[in-house]
Order: sequence, then structure tokens, then C-alpha cells
Amino acid sequence: MVSLPDLSVQLYSVRQPLAEDFAGTLRRLTDIGLTRVEPYGMLRFADDLQAALPATGLTAPTAHQALDGGDLEAIFETAAMLGIRTVVHPFTPADRWQSRADIQQLADTLHEAATVGSDFGVTVGYHNHAWELSSHIDGRPALELFADLLDPAVLLEIDTYWAATAGQDVPALLRRLGARVFALHLKDGPMNGDIAAQLPLGRGDLPAPEIIAAAPEVQFPVLEFDAYAGDIFEGIATSYAYAKSVLGAQR
Repeated sequence: MVSLPDLSVQLYSVRQPLAEDFAGTLRRLTDIGLTRVEPYGMLRFADDLQAALPATGLTAPTAHQALDGGDLEAIFETAAMLGIRTVVHPFTPADRWQSRADIQQLADTLHEAATVGSDFGVTVGYHNHAWELSSHIDGRPALELFADLLDPAVLLEIDTYWAATAGQDVPALLRRLGARVFALHLKDGPMNGDIAAQLPLGRGDLPAPEIIAAAPEVQFPVLEFDAYAGDIFEGIATSYAYAKSVLGAQR
């Protein structure tokens, strides 16, 4: 069994509880056993994170924040202050994945961001949805062409659920992308794109053990639910237990 690094959880999963009690929500995640979180909207929640992370003992090695607009120096200065090592651009809309020129423009944008981030000791990544892989250019999934065009300093966080709903054999995709993939979003459910039907790891259609085996160099496995019909903390706890017992996660 491949040994995974410590697990994280994408805070978008608990966005509703966060809105009601930010620090209390993070404490509930520590009660599950988690030691890492991945914030979304990093700048929006910077003050809350600055207070709650040290108070709960959690760290945030990765975070989501749009990098195609705004003050890049402010973004990376905030990331460095919070101890965030990689800022991940969370998405670029489907209509900007239709041509090589579109993809080159995004690659150039992230290269510029990575150049600024390096001054603060922070790297840059990109997180996919389904359309980057369902769109094809020159006979290849657009995300794979994108990976070829990216500066080597820019990394990929592969959302395994969205890759699968795009029709990809996710383990094969990960093997093709190789060491470029530094993080995974791990979630499960039926592969129909219905986020309300998402399930804890091991209870849906994704082959989680094969996915992990195909990405042995991944540094940051991140649990996530886009939506969940049950109690979200119970869903995260179930995914966490499965990842530890079946996938070899350390925490």
C-alpha cells in the first residue's frame, strides 16, 4: 500500500458552517483528526485564518485564490504570512479552454504569477474541473496540452472527481501527467456530475486505491465535497477513516 502524506480538507466543503462559526468549524475538523486545511477565497478569509489557524493548531500548506486579476504581491504576501506554500488558481471558465491560444494565455498568466510568488517563497498551481478534460485540442484533452505549455514552476492539483466525470481514466491521466501533479482532490460519488450525490471516499465509483497508486509523488491529498446530502462533518470523518485505513494516509 502506498503511504500518503498527511491529509488536508478543502474548506469549501464546510463553507456553510464556516459562515456561522469560523474557528469552531476548524476545531471540529481537528476533532476528526485533521491537521491540515486548504482554504478557498484566501484573501477574503485572511483575517479569520490568521486568528484561527494558530488557535487550532492547523496548518494550510495550500490555498485557492484567483491569480488572473488583483494584486499579485498582496496575494503572495498574505500567503507567506499564513504559512501557505502553494496558491492554486481554482478555475478558468470552459469558454477559455477552446483553443491553443486560450490555453497559452492562461499558461502565461500563471507563469507571471509564479514569478511574483517566487519572491515570497510561494509556488503556484492550477485546479481543474471537468471541462479542461472534456475539451480536446489537436486530439488531446486540453489540460494535457496546458501541462505541456506550463512553465515547470507551475504545478497541477488534479480534482479526481471532475476528471472522472469528464470521461477520463484517472489513474492513466495521473501517470501521463507525472510529477507535475503535486496535489489531489479526493472525493467520490456516481460519475454523472451531480454534486448533490457525492459520497464519502470508497462509497462511489472512483477507484481511489488505483488513483493513489498512480500518483506516488503527490505531496498534498485533499478531501473535498462540493455538496453532501448528509452531515458534512460525518462525511468528512468517513472519508478520513477510509483514507487512513485503505489508502495508507498518515493522518
